[in-house]
Amino acid sequence: MRCRNVRRQVPALLVLTAGVFSLAPCALMAADVASASTSKVPSWTDTLAAWGISASGYIAGSYYASNGYPVNIHQFDVEHDTFQLDQAGFAVAYQPKQGFGALVDLMAGEDARILHIAEDGHDESFDLRQAYIQYSSGALTLIGGKFVTLAGAEVINPTQNANFSRSLLFTLAEPLTHTGVRATFALSDTFSVIAGANNGWNTTSTSYGSKTGELGVAWTPSKTFSLAAQSYVGKFGATVPGLDGLRSLVDVVGTYNATSALTFIVNLDWDRQDQAFGPGTGSASWYGVAGYVNYAFNDEWRMSLRGEYLDDADGFLTSAAELPGYTGLTSAQHFSEGTVTFGYSPSKSFELRMEGRYDTAQTNLFLRSRALGTAPAEFADSLSQIALQGVYKFGT
Repeated sequence: MRCRNVRRQVPALLVLTAGVFSLAPCALMAADVASASTSKVPSWTDTLAAWGISASGYIAGSYYASNGYPVNIHQFDVEHDTFQLDQAGFAVAYQPKQGFGALVDLMAGEDARILHIAEDGHDESFDLRQAYIQYSSGALTLIGGKFVTLAGAEVINPTQNANFSRSLLFTLAEPLTHTGVRATFALSDTFSVIAGANNGWNTTSTSYGSKTGELGVAWTPSKTFSLAAQSYVGKFGATVPGLDGLRSLVDVVGTYNATSALTFIVNLDWDRQDQAFGPGTGSASWYGVAGYVNYAFNDEWRMSLRGEYLDDADGFLTSAAELPGYTGLTSAQHFSEGTVTFGYSPSKSFELRMEGRYDTAQTNLFLRSRALGTAPAEFADSLSQIALQGVYKFGT
């Protein structure tokens, strides 16, 4: 009786086993599909990085208020009481270590409008900040097109600055962009030499043949210390009628990282302008120094202190002021400013900046109120400012 039952169960077991094995491929295929659907999809930054392309951008907006209006003092932030889109920027680059590459860097907003006016006199809220072709071979890198200057401790891109406002040196002693060619030769891992020729300061094109030469060195002996020095010499005045004299700049920036949280920076500038007040006139010179102390309390909070002194020994920097009622010009002028900025970063991509700033001048240089009707404009020798800025960045 048992033997007959066993014989009857054996065919049933064979059928069941065959069914399980026939379904196994389908089960494995379903598992593969489920695994693929739950696996991580590559991000757009990872995809671009795999192609050797970097892409990044940022948006910076602020509320800025002061008890007056700057006069020929700030390149950016020239209004009195306003919410504004400071900058929106986006850059795409393909820059291999060998061979050809390129970079395109766009910006829009109030800062872009002021930069565009400085470059060609047109009031537009969009600017092509950089666009150049690159060729690299060994220790040599060549670029040709439009690019930012070598000079200064501060840059146009707000994500790379510790303060909201720009320094006096950034505005009055240094160029912002150049159009031309630049060569960088790395003599070692710590020392590089840079040389180039361009159309001049903040000028995309010129109708005359004189050019500006640039020469710089960058030395980084360790992670603790770095030193950069650069010089610009060339005819200046393509956008200033009657002014086509030789302008010279010597700029030095030293950085000391005392600890991972504490950094000291010093920026020195010396400028000279020939035919400073028109054809046949003499030269004028000015110099300045800016010092920075940046300290990170923790991963979220930081503080930046900046102090400056700028001496306009011949009154050249304020000689172009043409506001009605302005009577503050003298044969000599000096400025100073102090700034404190607190930064709060709840994430690596966002920072909230809170800043206070105080400027002083030797004479009544700062516009307190604009002329209205028969009331004349009013000026003072100091300016107080506060600002709140949010900066968000993304990409590689």
